[in-house]
Amino acid sequence: MRAQQLPAGAGTAARRTDAGRGTGSDTAAGREEAGPAVRQLWVEEPALRWRLPDPVRTSAVRAVIIISLTLIQAMVAYLCTLAGSWLAFPMTLSSVASTVAATWGVLDVWITRQVWNQRNGVVSVPSSTARQLRRERRRARRTARKDARIRDRGRGRGGAGQLSEA
Repeated sequence: MRAQQLPAGAGTAARRTDAGRGTGSDTAAGREEAGPAVRQLWVEEPALRWRLPDPVRTSAVRAVIIISLTLIQAMVAYLCTLAGSWLAFPMTLSSVASTVAATWGVLDVWITRQVWNQRNGVVSVPSSTARQLRRERRRARRTARKDARIRDRGRGRGGAGQLSEA
């Protein structure tokens, strides 16, 4: 039997439906008799580590871009030096400046991570101020919910049988 060719760019759903047509039946029972179910393309797995916080991830991406550009610039400076090009000296000077910028980028990641940890209480120390702030926020939310429940209960009793509050 000749395999049916799909147009370029056809999705996996089209491939599955075309592949299943040769079995004879489109009912659920027919699919079970034809063989095992099609293996899923994407299976969600739990993450092994927590995702970096947004500010830390942003500074890390910035640092990686700066470092990669610095390495490219240093390589171009080296190749210009080997070739004896007039561009070698300006590229070497700019590579030194880029190295300073790359160092700043790495320090930015480190400082941003430390600041985020301090503000959000990742450090698990009993005297952590962030932990105390979280407790206070939780207490405030609980009391707000409790007050809202009490207000809702008070409204419901007086208007039994009324269709509107007016």
